[in-house]
Amino acid sequence: MNIPLFYSLRSIWQRRMTTILTLGGITLVVFVFAAVLMLANGLEETLVETGSDANVIVLRRSATTELVSQITRNSANIIKTHPEVKQLPDGKPLASTELNVIINLNKVGSNDMGNVSVRGISPEGLLLRPHLILTSGRMFTFGTNEIIVGKSLAEKFQGVELRKQLKFGDGQWTVVGFFDARGTAFESEIWGDVEQLMPAFGRPVFSVVLFQLRDPADFTSVKERIESDPRTQSSIAKREIDYYRESSQTMSMFIKILGLVVTIIFSIGATIGAMITMYAAVANRTVEIGTLRALGFRRRSILGAFLFESIVLALIGGAAGVALASLTSLIRISTINFSTFSELAFGFVLSPGIVLASLIFAVIMGILGGFLPAARAARMQIVSALRAS
Repeated sequence: MNIPLFYSLRSIWQRRMTTILTLGGITLVVFVFAAVLMLANGLEETLVETGSDANVIVLRRSATTELVSQITRNSANIIKTHPEVKQLPDGKPLASTELNVIINLNKVGSNDMGNVSVRGISPEGLLLRPHLILTSGRMFTFGTNEIIVGKSLAEKFQGVELRKQLKFGDGQWTVVGFFDARGTAFESEIWGDVEQLMPAFGRPVFSVVLFQLRDPADFTSVKERIESDPRTQSSIAKREIDYYRESSQTMSMFIKILGLVVTIIFSIGATIGAMITMYAAVANRTVEIGTLRALGFRRRSILGAFLFESIVLALIGGAAGVALASLTSLIRISTINFSTFSELAFGFVLSPGIVLASLIFAVIMGILGGFLPAARAARMQIVSALRAS
């Protein structure tokens, strides 16, 4: 005979205090586990969503980031002439020559110095990022020392108020607008005219060339053309989305490893807590177990019933942990991007995969914490158990 499930559920409710304490431990561990995965997922989404599958970014072959890349003006002009590059109605290539440099600004509140990414773009750079929206002020005028600032950066650094001037490079720059880029990495940048920023930083070369393909399927052919042409063979072409995905991997892996180490330490405590709770349940229900055996319930039924109780506890705690972790999606944090050494703002992002992984993790804790007590209950002899009264 099998023990009815409602029997196990009612047994859990009978031990309210120990059940609540056990649930608290499991909830805390699952919360940390889910929050770590959400943080890594948020970082990946922020960077990956920054890129587009239709755009191609060209860097110096040995460069891993825009910051250390160099593309000469002559090479940039050659790249723009390739037939795979999309043309605008006026015949101009939909390509942007860009500069990426780092400056220092003081943070709001702490007054600490932070690295900020400054991006110089061509007019076509705006067409390549259609998701960018001005939230206040206006777009900077090309040919002037005007700049626009990402909203995440504006919230965290001093001196970037509308119509205020910032001094960096070899000039004074007027903030004329703030922009929203749908939570992507661009929101942590300052944008201006590349032809004004290059001489201000003493840079005779661009950092990258960004262009849009006529057809996304043309990527392989244009990549081979750029990398085999003697005039541009020192360059490498990547899909923009792949470039940002690669940029996210180092930080994402670091967050996951650090977070999982902490989670494992916490989970050991939570598993021991669940085990103690189940051992206490077995000790307090010795006569009950003997009675169940005398009524004809098999050892495996008793084992299954106690293990089921432990798994139910773990699932409830896991669901509570995920629910608690979901609240962190309202938070955005700012940290240094290991790839560019500049400030990057991103948030916690929950996904169905994280929910599933968190619940599986909780069930594993429940099984580990409940198996030995359940096995002990199943091994009890009928006579010995009944005499315990």
